[in-house]
Amino acid sequence: MAPINSTKIHATETLAFAALQAAAAQLGQCEHPKGSNRGPMVNEYLQSVGLSPGYAWCQAFVYWCYKMAAEKTGVVNPVVKTGSVHNCWNDTTSNTTVIKLLKAEIAKRPELVKPGDQFILFYNDSAGHTGIVERVTGSVLHTIEGNSNSNGSREGYEVARHQRSIDDKTLIGFVRYTANTGFTKS
Repeated sequence: MAPINSTKIHATETLAFAALQAAAAQLGQCEHPKGSNRGPMVNEYLQSVGLSPGYAWCQAFVYWCYKMAAEKTGVVNPVVKTGSVHNCWNDTTSNTTVIKLLKAEIAKRPELVKPGDQFILFYNDSAGHTGIVERVTGSVLHTIEGNSNSNGSREGYEVARHQRSIDDKTLIGFVRYTANTGFTKS
């Protein structure tokens, strides 16, 4: 990703850029042992949403990245504090600080997806996966994801980069988080 002069960008972009920086700095962080949903950094991601080691951690990873970004930029973390992808999507409502983009909108206009947006995948009524969009090339999402692996699994063991299609049948939508002052800092 090309460097951005942060003195000339909007606060929303600064928050998203800082979240991407936090995510990129975690690339390669692994569970110890593999398959355990545990490890020094995995435990930290989970603790950031109030969970103990052993839970699936993709949503906790996104929350943690935005928590680091919010602290760095001096704003409140706008991400729903949860370890559940479904709860995050269902409890997130579009307002002045959060924009939800549905798959139907994006299918017609993929350029609406921006770096730092959270993508949401639903596999069934309770299983989901998520990560942060790094960039979009045509209809291909370049992402950074926690609890994944080189195969793109939703139950992996590391922080990894992936490519996903906007046409993915499990893709529900995206959440764009903006800088704000209206929430209680967490």
